[in-house]
Amino acid sequence: MAPARLKLGGHASRSPMFQAIEAYSQQIVEFIRMNQVWAAPIVALLAFGESLAFISLLLPAWAALVGMGALISAGEINFWPVWAAAAIGAALGDWLSYWIGRKLEYTVQNIWPLSRHPELIPKGEAFMHKWGAAGIFIGRFFGPLRASVPLVAGIFDMPFWRFQIANFTSAFVWAAVLLTLGDVVGKLVRWMWVLS
Repeated sequence: MAPARLKLGGHASRSPMFQAIEAYSQQIVEFIRMNQVWAAPIVALLAFGESLAFISLLLPAWAALVGMGALISAGEINFWPVWAAAAIGAALGDWLSYWIGRKLEYTVQNIWPLSRHPELIPKGEAFMHKWGAAGIFIGRFFGPLRASVPLVAGIFDMPFWRFQIANFTSAFVWAAVLLTLGDVVGKLVRWMWVLS
């Protein structure tokens, strides 16, 4: 019996954007299913893009990372290299965003696609004022904040090592959560498949 494929939704009324994310994610997951040697590099690039301030607004990679967890659940790819690749890619994306914030300061909000979302930098600023270094960790788990928090940390010249400790710690936890979510969903789908 072939393992059931992860489906991210089943409602006909889903938005076109969600349908596009699902299709994109399914293509990536299917490519990795057929080319497992590419799993770690592709996951690293997806996590990097998901964490990089400008790209994360255009490339929602979280769904593909959850799909990788389903492949892990099915025993098709190994957890450890994919987890490390996702975490390192995410941490490097935030590191680059932090560096951009330090170099460009507030002018960064005038660069596309951030210029189309003028509320992101002020929201990130308020969030960082409230949470400080813990905001790096917390912001990793919330889509819109993920794009702006590292930039704001750079704009405000957060101490380098304080940023990096929160950055790398949160990246490893974030990667584990997404992959584990996919693993759990994959096991539930297979369990339901057997019961039906």
